Order: sequence, then structure tokens, then C-alpha cells
Amino acid sequence: MFEHQKIHKMDDFFLKLDSRPVRGVYFYRVNGYTDEIGQFIKKYYEKARLSGVVIEGKIPNPDKNNLAYYEEVMGMDFQMNVEFISESLRKWLPRMKEYQRNNVALSLYNSLDSLRKAGKNANMLKNAYIKFMCWLYYKFERIVNLLGEDEVPKILYEGEINNYELMLISILSNAGCDVLLLQYKGDQNYKALDASSKQSNELIVSNMTAFPGGYSLKQVREQIQTTAKQERLYGKKPELLNCTNAWIEGKGLDDILQNIVSRGTDPKLFYNCFCRINGVEDKLTYTNELYQFGQELKSTKRKVVIADGEISQPTMEEIAAVNRKTYQNQDQMLMDLSSKLQHPANIELQCLMVKAFLDVLLEESKHADTNFNRLTNKGVYLVCWIKRYQSQLFANWNAPDISCFIHMGGCKNENEALFLKMLARLPVDVLILSPNLNEKCCLTDPLLYEINYEESVSAAKFPRENSDVKIGTVAYQAERELDTIMYQDSGIYRNRQYSKANIINLQTMYEEIKILWNQELKYRPSFSTIEDTVNIPVIFAKISGIKNGKTMSYWQSVKEFIGEDTFLIKDVPFIQPAAPNPMKAFAAEFYKNRKLQRKKIREHAHYPYAVLRDEMQEHMLDKLQQLIDEKLIRGTFENGTEYAVIAAVMNLPKDLVRMIQKFDFTKKNPKVVYINTSEKMVSLDDAVLIAFLNLIGFDVICFVPTGYQTIERYYNKKLMEEHQIGEYIYDLTVPDFAEIPLNTRPKSWRDIIFKRGT
Repeated sequence: MFEHQKIHKMDDFFLKLDSRPVRGVYFYRVNGYTDEIGQFIKKYYEKARLSGVVIEGKIPNPDKNNLAYYEEVMGMDFQMNVEFISESLRKWLPRMKEYQRNNVALSLYNSLDSLRKAGKNANMLKNAYIKFMCWLYYKFERIVNLLGEDEVPKILYEGEINNYELMLISILSNAGCDVLLLQYKGDQNYKALDASSKQSNELIVSNMTAFPGGYSLKQVREQIQTTAKQERLYGKKPELLNCTNAWIEGKGLDDILQNIVSRGTDPKLFYNCFCRINGVEDKLTYTNELYQFGQELKSTKRKVVIADGEISQPTMEEIAAVNRKTYQNQDQMLMDLSSKLQHPANIELQCLMVKAFLDVLLEESKHADTNFNRLTNKGVYLVCWIKRYQSQLFANWNAPDISCFIHMGGCKNENEALFLKMLARLPVDVLILSPNLNEKCCLTDPLLYEINYEESVSAAKFPRENSDVKIGTVAYQAERELDTIMYQDSGIYRNRQYSKANIINLQTMYEEIKILWNQELKYRPSFSTIEDTVNIPVIFAKISGIKNGKTMSYWQSVKEFIGEDTFLIKDVPFIQPAAPNPMKAFAAEFYKNRKLQRKKIREHAHYPYAVLRDEMQEHMLDKLQQLIDEKLIRGTFENGTEYAVIAAVMNLPKDLVRMIQKFDFTKKNPKVVYINTSEKMVSLDDAVLIAFLNLIGFDVICFVPTGYQTIERYYNKKLMEEHQIGEYIYDLTVPDFAEIPLNTRPKSWRDIIFKRGT
């Protein structure tokens, strides 16, 4: 039989019998955990799975079928001697070699003898013997012919072992088998069976703690399976590893400029930097410092890519170039998309790209809000972007080359953040400049090194040439700080402070319209600002009928709504259905896959709004997209009406365009008064025009003395609030309002106090 020996280190378990310091077997119990023990258990589990026995929970007692088969083969005789036990083993376990059988028989006899000495009667000894024989056959038959061989078989037991289990496992251990007991609850129960630790040794390692919550062999098995899947997924691993930020001195721009060769000397590593600088150290010199940094970086001849503001989304052409399949599971998707990352000129770089791609997506897949489709879309974005920048970053790449990617402004969305995380795991210095502390970068990564300053400045572009360098004077910076104090959450607004606006259509009484009509937007109910967007309350109303049938008073009240910022429409239809529209020919190319092709529109030779402020052009395109997306116009996405909508919006009258250019979202908004006194059919273009101007932020009031339907018949839902103010009158002619006297009724005391016009 084999003596139990003590190990010098955990890897002794994996030595062959003849290579061990002392020829013998190891029987240890593990009551605590370290990362080293975790790796050891994983390795031991693999060995036991291949050439041993893994026991998760108790060894089940022989059932009636097991006992019936044993009785049929062996009978129910029992003799308390080694010769009987050895002969029984020869018949019951014929694959055992003679020395194995002799060792097991002697060890089994010794165990039974210990029971006899403990007071067990002959019948109890017989029952224990039959239990041991059944366990040997049904649970351990696969290793009995390996006992005592040079490749020592392994038993791995998880849980609280009982007396009979300990006896049998000790029998096998004595016959030439290693044993490891995992005791998550500690040693107390075991010590009740073997108080002096004669049967096994306790594994003691420095810094041991309790096993992690939920730790089990099932978890170990899942980790092994996951690792195996990932090895198949990753394919050939790169020889180089990233040493990110470990070498830096924390100086930001100076770290990026540090010579590549001086960063480190280990040929198995590439030394890159992943840094975000929040805020600025000095407002006056910030732009110049960036310019000088850019010039020094350029002089190093390193490859540099700069993204201003945001990384533009992949185009439809870029996405279409990533040929996708129908994926059954995540691994299949990741394997296929990673195969799109090709760099034939340098296979090592290709392996690095695949590994970085898989690393960040596998980590992303663990997030609770990431489903399969979202992960697939993120993977496609990463492939598109790496293909876009590959030639700029990695042309003629050879280790230890390190290129540089500068993101001016924080990451605006999770796709951008994921791409920069991927780049940071490649031979690329990734620098994120976030000088405006009011704009937060959404990227988080344990690899990221951050530098924080208290000063803040707006800087949309990285200064590349001398013409880009602008240095503010002390007075200029003081004025900007005063702006921040005065115009943030104060109710006071700078001219054209906001570049984006959403409308809120007010529901009012008819009498309230006159009160609100000439008010600045910031004084109206529900006006608010959120970050760079203002919510503007507007009027969109239809006035049907004439109060008391008095036409002169009616026209006087209409005139009260017509001012210098009012666009008056009194001939219906305003836009004739057959009127020429030069933009109709281009509407189809301006809109594809339910998206406005903004770049194509703004670069088109016939685009009519190029003279407007950039932010107003974007506002108009936003509202045109909204007008189509919400299908406000009847027929949208059914009969090509969306193209008619685009053509109408791209052909606004010059006077309206000028009113739009002048519009300040926090001040008085432009107006449209639309009068329809006849039974003529209004045009689709009229309906599009009015709906679009409403979305832009115009106040719109339609006077319809007949009460007939007008532009609303072209809308899919109720957009206008209708007010019935009197009887319907027909066949009226719209007068010349210059000849209509204003209502000169005396002002009430309320009007005088609150200075309200009538």
C-alpha cells in the first residue's frame, strides 16, 4: 500500500508517481481560498475529469437494483479475511491488476477491522462490505485499474464527507490514488471523523480566506467551458501584450510625446497610453498648448488620427460592406465578425485586432442591458470603424510602432466609448480631451488614466494649423465666465443661446390667444431649457365662424394678429398644386432608408438654405425628419408623400426663410396668419408648409369663417386646436388690412397695469 506524503507546493499533485520527491500519494482537504488555490482546483478538476472521479454531493447509496445485481453475481456470502475479499474483487472487478487487487483488499480489510474494533457486529460488517463493493463497481470502476500507476488517478470530492465515504476514499487512496476534499464550510465536520488528521492533510496557504459565495465545481466547470469556447473563438493568440499606462509619469500630453523606444524594453510588450484630460489647466494658453503638442507629435512622424466632437457613424456603404450571416448564438456572431478584421501585411497586428475586438465585446456582453441584437450592432460598428481608420493608424506597422488617436471632446455614446476601449488595447495611444466640464464623457474603463482640472473651456476642434489657433484675452475669458453666471439657470438668455428646440402646442381658450400672441416665448407657460435644448410653447389654432356675425369687428380682430413678424396668407391655396418646384427632382436622392441624407443635402448645388446659420439649418433638417418620421402628413410611407413633403420644405418662400434665419428660440417667435374664406380646396403643399412651420416654432392661426375643413384634412392626427367663436359666414372677401381700422376700445385697468396689448 502507499504512504500519504506531504506536498511542497500544489503542483506536486500533478507529478507522476516516480517523479515525486517521495514515492507516495497525496490526500488533502481544502478549507479556504486564494486565487492560486482557485487555479489549482481548476487544474485538478480537469485531471480528475479525464482520469479520475469527481463527486459533487454525496456518493449515492446502492439502490435495490444495484443490490439485486450484486447478489446475482456475487451471492450474499461474506468472510472477514483478506483472501476472501481479494477473490471477490477478482470476480467483481476483473480489470484490476493483481497488485491493485491485493492493495485494495488489504486496505478494505483494515477499514472493516476498524469497524469491528469499534463494536460493529458481523451483520453490520457485511452490510458495510457490500456497500463498499457496490460503490467500487458503480462509482469508481473507471479508476480501479489505474491505482498505483505512474500517472496517479485523482478523486475530487465536494462537500461534507461522511464516515463510510471517508473509509472508501481512504481505501482507494491507500491503493494508489490522490484525493482532494473541498470543504466550503470548513473543517469542523471532518474533524469529528478524523480528529487527528490521520487520513488526510489540511492544505495551508498564506492569505487564505473563505470560499467566495456561490463557489462550486459547477461554477468551475462553467468557467472551464467558457475558457475553452473563448480559445476556439480567439484562434491564434498574439505574441505581443499591451502594457497600457504602467510606464507613464502622469503628465498627459508629455507622456504621449515620450519616445516609443524609451517607454519600455520588454520585446513581448507594446507600451501605449490611454488617457482622458478633463477640463483645462489654463484657459488663456490651452489652445496654444494643444497646437504646440500637435506640432511636436507631427514631428515624430507617428501616424495620428484626430476626431473632432464625435466619431461619425458608419455610413450605409460601410455597414453594407460587413457581410453578415444569420447567427444562431453569440459565439457564432463574434467569430464571424472578428474574421472581418484582416491585416495581411502583418498577421501579429491582425491577431491583436481580433483579440481587442473580442475582449471588449465579451466584456460588454456581461452588462444587463446588452441583448444579442444590440451586441451585434455594436460589433458591426467596431468593424466599420477599424476598417475606416486602419490604413491611417497601421500602414506599414511593425513593432514597436505606436500610432495616436485623439478624440476632441468626450464620448457622446456607448459605441464611441467601445471603439476607444478597443483602440486602447492595440498599439495606439488614445487621448481623450474633454475641456468643457459641462459635457461629460460616457467612457469608463479600468485601463483609463484620468487627469482632472478645475477650469473649463469650450473647444470644438483640435487646432491643426496656425489659423485654428485662437487665444482668448483675459477680458474675453472674463466675459465668458460672466456669461456662465448670467445665462445658466437664471431666466436671462444670451442672443441665440440655444441651437436646438422642441415645440409644445398650447391648449388655450380663444381669449388667451391674444394675450399670448405677442409675448416672448420665455414668458409663456411650459417654457423650459434642458442642456442645449429649449422647449418652446407655441400656438397652433383654427378659429371657425364669426362672433355675432359682425364682419367688421371680425376683420378688426384678425388685424390685431398681423404684425411685422407675421407672414400673412389670404389667397388659398397659397401654393398651387401645379406650381413649379425645382426641388422635386432631387427629393428621392435626399431621402434613403427613411433617413435624410444630410451631408448630400447640404453639399448639393441647388440646396437653397446654405446661407442660413449652421444651427438653423440643422434645426430645419431635424424638424423635416420629425415631420416624416411621425407621419403627420396623410400618405407618408404609403404613396410617396414623404418625397412631396421634402420637396415642399426645400422650396420655402424667401420671406419665410428670412423669418426663420432671424428666429431666436427664447424671444418672440415668428407668426403665420392663414385666412380661408372660400370653398376652394387647399393644397397638400399648404398643409406641409403650415405643419413644418409649427414644428420649427412659428405661431400659426387659421381664420376660417366658413368652418370648413382646410389644411387639417391632410393631417393624420389633430394638430390644431379649434375654437368655435360664432356663426358661419360664406363668400367673404379678405379686405386690405391697411384700410381696416384697429379696434380702439379703451384699455381696461388690467391692460394698463400689465401693459397688455389688445
